[in-house]
Amino acid sequence: MTTNEQTFALSEEVARRLFGIGQGRGLELIRQLPQVTARARGNCLVVKGPPDQLTVVGRFLEALARRLEGGGGGEFDQADLQRLFQEFTEGTGAGSTGERLPREAPYDELLVTHSGRSVRPKTAAQQAYVEAMRRHLVTVAIGPAGTGKTYLAIAMAVRALRDKQVSRVILSRPTIEAGEKLGYLPGDLLEKVDPHFRPLYDALQEFLGVSRFQQYLRQGIIEITPLGFMRGRTFNEAFIVLDEAQNTTVKQMRMFLTRMGFGSRVVVTGDRTQIDLPSSRDSALLTLRKVLGEIADVAFVDLSARDVIRHELVKKIIQAYESFFHESEREEPALS
Repeated sequence: MTTNEQTFALSEEVARRLFGIGQGRGLELIRQLPQVTARARGNCLVVKGPPDQLTVVGRFLEALARRLEGGGGGEFDQADLQRLFQEFTEGTGAGSTGERLPREAPYDELLVTHSGRSVRPKTAAQQAYVEAMRRHLVTVAIGPAGTGKTYLAIAMAVRALRDKQVSRVILSRPTIEAGEKLGYLPGDLLEKVDPHFRPLYDALQEFLGVSRFQQYLRQGIIEITPLGFMRGRTFNEAFIVLDEAQNTTVKQMRMFLTRMGFGSRVVVTGDRTQIDLPSSRDSALLTLRKVLGEIADVAFVDLSARDVIRHELVKKIIQAYESFFHESEREEPALS
């Protein structure tokens, strides 16, 4: 096999990220490529290997430079570096939105949090998810925990509210843990469901700040409600998010989707591996693509373990469970 040697001249910032003390694993990542050797020489990277691998390294370095220049270098951490590298070496897969290629420019900034932190997608699949929410009236995001399904949906909802594209934000979850029967719990409705909706509160407070979030709640601009309390209502000019959709039945899903009024957008998020219904076959998430997949303004986006934005060990745990369940499904017919 032909091997070539190529020297890549790096900017100060890129060299620091790849070689700097306390910085990075960039050089280690590149050395993981098959038949590739790499060494630092000042602000240059000398790589030896097959031509196709040299091309991969070159594209990775160009993308890294663009992300650091345009995406806020201070916010680009080691996990981001590894995710970017994996986009070029592992591929990004394809969902119903089509083949997704690595993107060299920084991903779109959605908004800036109350504390001044930039919020933007971290992976190609997350960027495809954001684009689907922009272009479609209904978006369904399916993937494991930690992939940003809910976080990005709420960020898009807050941005739509800020840009006056909608006048209200409606967030809902099926309260399966309480069986939709909340009367025995003390307090008013918000107090009853508060623990169950805490992840939504946390994201909204991060984006808006506590005082504005509470103000919007009082004014009804933001409404957080259990799925069972949406029956009979219609929401116009609203950004509506249904979270934990794997715990909705087909009847509940139909009820929810028909709450959509004029000028509204809907996002449904769920994880097939976390169904808490008495029978997993009752989950509407399992049949939703079959029911709505042919409707033009409904988009489906699949996120996977590679889109997990949490500790690297979380990604490995998710992959291990995915492999376990996949093997179990293959063995099941033989047992019956």
